Amino acid sequence: MSRTARRHTHTGGTDWLRDVILGGQDGLVNILGIILGVISGGGGRTVLLAAGFAAAITESISMGAVGYTSTVADRDYFAAQRGVEEAAVRDDPDLERSEITELYRSKGFSGRLLDEVVATITANREKWVGTILEEERHLQPVSSQDVLRSSVVITVATLVGHLIPLFPFLFMSRNPALVLAVVLSAIVLFGVGAYQALTRVGSWWKQGPRMVLIGLGAAALGFAIGRLFHAS
Repeated sequence: MSRTARRHTHTGGTDWLRDVILGGQDGLVNILGIILGVISGGGGRTVLLAAGFAAAITESISMGAVGYTSTVADRDYFAAQRGVEEAAVRDDPDLERSEITELYRSKGFSGRLLDEVVATITANREKWVGTILEEERHLQPVSSQDVLRSSVVITVATLVGHLIPLFPFLFMSRNPALVLAVVLSAIVLFGVGAYQALTRVGSWWKQGPRMVLIGLGAAALGFAIGRLFHAS
């Protein structure tokens, strides 16, 4: 598949890549900040692992729940707007037909071709309403499968993001584990940023370092807060 084709591949009403990035990046940066905060605050390995795994479990579930409720909200909003447009097409078809005409005229259609396009769309009420929602309102349907998928993907991605910086502390001493955790986090953040650029828009050599800078910068705040409490 060509790069252009990859950039124009759609997955439906919700965006799985967005969910992976949302969950994974949030989990990784959050737990790295906790690790840095515990270490700079004087906490030992046991405290670090306890805090890290507790945060991994609770935030993964929480993020999955947020993904579920937000996707349900999108689904319900689409259904409500579809009801509004169906009523408008039923009660005032002339106005809605003129809106379709203006919509396709703005896309460059004119004359007989424009009349044929409008006639084809408005001949089928479901297609008519769907065109208004997609082309004019820029809304996409969200299925029950999308709702479940989004919550599961965000939950798993958040958990994996949490485990990446925690993993070295399970079998290494604190200082080498910390170095490896930061290196692994930087590599993953760079990979996420580069992949996002390659599959969507942007330059991987810009987006990758930018993602690393933002992620590690946010995690560094945990270190600063830990030092503040340690000094106190």
